[in-house]
Amino acid sequence: MPVTIHDLREWRARDERFAMVTAYDAGTARILDDAGIPVLLVGDSLAQVVLGYPTTLPVTLDEMLHHARAVARGAKNALLVGDLPFGTYHASESDAITNAVAFLQAGMHSVKLEGHRPALVSALTRQGIPVMGHLGLTPQHVHAFGGYRVQGRGDQAETVLRAAVDLQEAGAFAVVLECVPAALGARITEALDVPTIGIGAGPGTSAQVLVLHDLLGLTAGPAPRFVKRYADMGADIATAVQAFAKEVAEGAYPAAGHVYD
Repeated sequence: MPVTIHDLREWRARDERFAMVTAYDAGTARILDDAGIPVLLVGDSLAQVVLGYPTTLPVTLDEMLHHARAVARGAKNALLVGDLPFGTYHASESDAITNAVAFLQAGMHSVKLEGHRPALVSALTRQGIPVMGHLGLTPQHVHAFGGYRVQGRGDQAETVLRAAVDLQEAGAFAVVLECVPAALGARITEALDVPTIGIGAGPGTSAQVLVLHDLLGLTAGPAPRFVKRYADMGADIATAVQAFAKEVAEGAYPAAGHVYD
């Protein structure tokens, strides 16, 4: 049965933890869906891990929708969340609704937006658009933060907690907590009835999310502390294509079993 936002609420009520993973194309969406991942996020992280931008800021609505449509074609059971990119919900409520509708028409079941925007969450949910919030380190605010820094320490903790409560009261069906102290992640989870989805927010949240390329070992360079690499597919891919190139150079490929009579 397809997963819905109501399933997430029921899991939260029963304290059943779940995973969310990013997806950007039909093939990997199908694999993740078949593997039983219940929530797939078409994240604006595709700006960096797929399109090669330095931050999430340059990715456009058209680029996001292109990948959203691909994921919707590949996944049949997971709840699909589309990330509203930078600039698509900042100018006006009308713009935000129009752009969120575009994600639902592309096959998404909900949208995610960053920051403390309860009025906008309320406006979207009134239009029948389910909204996932995102607090803590919100990458679209990287320049305002002065870099990718942990949020919610010291006096900031109360601010993040109040913002999470505000988003829930505005109608958000879940809230992502990114790069906040573990104690704060647990405290916010305890304060909310909706699921919290942690990424660098400790083990006390209702769920966890990772960028697919990070957990598969496809990203280069040092990873954030919260990333656990469950595979080293970058090295596996390099080994495979090097073996292919070597066999081509030696004339070993294609062999008899790979040609047509």
